[in-house]
Amino acid sequence: MAADTPASGTTTWPAVFTSLLAGQDLSSADAAWAMDRIMSGEATPAQVAGFLVALRAKGETVEEMRGLADMMLQHANRIEVAGPSLDIVGTGGDRAHTVNISTMASIVCAAAGIKVVKHGNRAASSSSGSADVLEALGVNLTIPPERVVEVAERAGITFCFAQTFHPSFRHTAAPRRDLGIGTAFNALGPLTNPAQPTYAAVGVADARLAPLMAGVFAGRGKDAVVFRGDDSLDELTVSTTSSVWWVRGGVVREYTLDPRELGLELHPLESLRGGDAVHNAGVVRDVFGGQRGPVRDAVVLNAGIALALTEQDPQGGPGAGADAGTGAGSAARTGMDHAAFTAQVRAGMDRAERAIDEGAATEVVARWVAATRD
Repeated sequence: MAADTPASGTTTWPAVFTSLLAGQDLSSADAAWAMDRIMSGEATPAQVAGFLVALRAKGETVEEMRGLADMMLQHANRIEVAGPSLDIVGTGGDRAHTVNISTMASIVCAAAGIKVVKHGNRAASSSSGSADVLEALGVNLTIPPERVVEVAERAGITFCFAQTFHPSFRHTAAPRRDLGIGTAFNALGPLTNPAQPTYAAVGVADARLAPLMAGVFAGRGKDAVVFRGDDSLDELTVSTTSSVWWVRGGVVREYTLDPRELGLELHPLESLRGGDAVHNAGVVRDVFGGQRGPVRDAVVLNAGIALALTEQDPQGGPGAGADAGTGAGSAARTGMDHAAFTAQVRAGMDRAERAIDEGAATEVVARWVAATRD
């Protein structure tokens, strides 16, 4: 689906490359023009690779990321899921080979009563991606888009398989594989959920991309939380602190989250290490069956912040304040100070713990499997 008109009358690949190599930022429209050519298959592998490398070398901007993501959505197979919904997803790329924390957190959130529309794929750099572990649990992912919507209504959770909903992204596979480095495209998955849920909780491995993704959500007017473990995990970590970008009503606030302030002990990163899909599916069953320890703590923490996102800010409501800020001081100026933020996450964690302890998370898995196989 090539655009009817380019971003400007003179937009060409040489013009785009010349701007990037000169250190000049692209407009959102020019970034969208490039993405349109890539998604439509009109760009050569050399042009795709050159664009990604030049953009990475210059440094991506919020406007560029928004243009890329918005055009990718134009090429997607879109769906609509009724009512408020949530996506919990990580960019991957942290090379930590942990268990599927965001997948488990998604199930816990569904068990706590928020509809979840998860967007994901098979493993790229990890041992088991979200799609891999869900299949090992018995979820049928090879269903058409209309059935994906039906499953959301029946099970309270559903999965948008990236290869089904973003077929045009196949044009990027070979150049990205040959490059072997992280690029802006690593951040596009969480920004391009085909259902565009009400809320998004996104873990990011690449520190330079996290504030850009928060900026895209803010520009869209979406409520979101973007986070990165300070051990480089693309989750909220339990080995140390995490950096958080909280997005409400176009305002981005930054926080540092310490598990110890939330009643958790610190655990070594190795305690979250996973294996293949079968192994990780077993971990899901163990955690939902009542096993306590580092993995449960990580799942509860990540589900907790996502559930907190679906609640009103205790000071001023969503979007309180007028300007983006950083740190606890500026967070207070924009409506929620550090103590209030921590308390809201802790309340979300309490909901997550109840969902596990009362057996609701296990029930969601069974309901999800049945809904995809009827």
